[in-house]
Amino acid sequence: MKATLQCDFCWRMCRIKEGELGICGIRQNDGSAIRTLGYGEVVASGVDPIEKKPLYHFFPGSKTFSIALFGCNYSCQFCQNNHISQTDSPYWPGHPRHLRQHPVSPEDLVEKMDRTGSTILSYTYSEPVVWQDYMLAVAEHVHAKGNLNCMITNGSFSKASLQRVLPLIDAFNIDLKGNDPFYKTYCNGVAKPVLDSIETISAESNKILEVTSLLIEGIHTPAMVRLMARQLAERGVQVWHLSRFFPHYHMTSQAQTSEKFLQRMLEIAVKSGIPYIYAGNSRLEGWDATHCPSCKEVIITTHNNPSKAKKEVQTNIQEKGCKKCGFEIYGHF
Repeated sequence: MKATLQCDFCWRMCRIKEGELGICGIRQNDGSAIRTLGYGEVVASGVDPIEKKPLYHFFPGSKTFSIALFGCNYSCQFCQNNHISQTDSPYWPGHPRHLRQHPVSPEDLVEKMDRTGSTILSYTYSEPVVWQDYMLAVAEHVHAKGNLNCMITNGSFSKASLQRVLPLIDAFNIDLKGNDPFYKTYCNGVAKPVLDSIETISAESNKILEVTSLLIEGIHTPAMVRLMARQLAERGVQVWHLSRFFPHYHMTSQAQTSEKFLQRMLEIAVKSGIPYIYAGNSRLEGWDATHCPSCKEVIITTHNNPSKAKKEVQTNIQEKGCKKCGFEIYGHF
């Protein structure tokens, strides 16, 4: 009788028959254990400003070494990185024409990070939840060197996997994509595990959490954004990025989100009480600045200029507080 094994990497908790794959397409039951297809095969890497993740409250002005393996447990119709995340891509490790990359050991990857001069490693571009075994192996080496780890994720952990990840990840950016009907219609997912993960991470005083929502005009509505704002505020979220959608993947016929619509949604978000609200993929003036929530003093003029942001932090933050009024600014600087 063929063995059925359960994967606990994400909320789906897939029960996988021998020789078959989980919904993500990269977790396979080989008969004795569940292994990750493409383990160690780095499909994307580079050095980015930390602001690109986006993380605005985690050592702004810093550089981060960013990596990805293939895979995702969602199938978002608007996926921005489908070529390295979706199983209809020839880059998928299970694709018949897949050209296998040379696996990079965790030790070698951290040595490569050292050569870039970065002290922060970001797991990003695709969905690290589904290749968390490799991520955690790397993250242990990163911490052993006294460096830092960031995870850019859809947040769809299982409870067990989030507890594995928390000790090794120093900062998270989690996508909250919409309400539950949005997840079911456009992502083949559900909202609850994401909100649960946000709540758990937000309660960890030594972790930095920022949330990003890609807003699609004509699909996201003011009522949906109000709901999302309330859900985030109730969970203690301090930083929320609202970004414009541009046509991609299976939604190329959908119009890009207008600046006017984004402005309206930003104004709704501000009313939630979340202290730090930012615009993404936008030219709206002033929405990339950090202000003191207490006295409204400008702490960082723009996060689109990382070197300037780094200098302004040194000038405007003293002992974690606003130089003018002393109010503690959320984040690590």
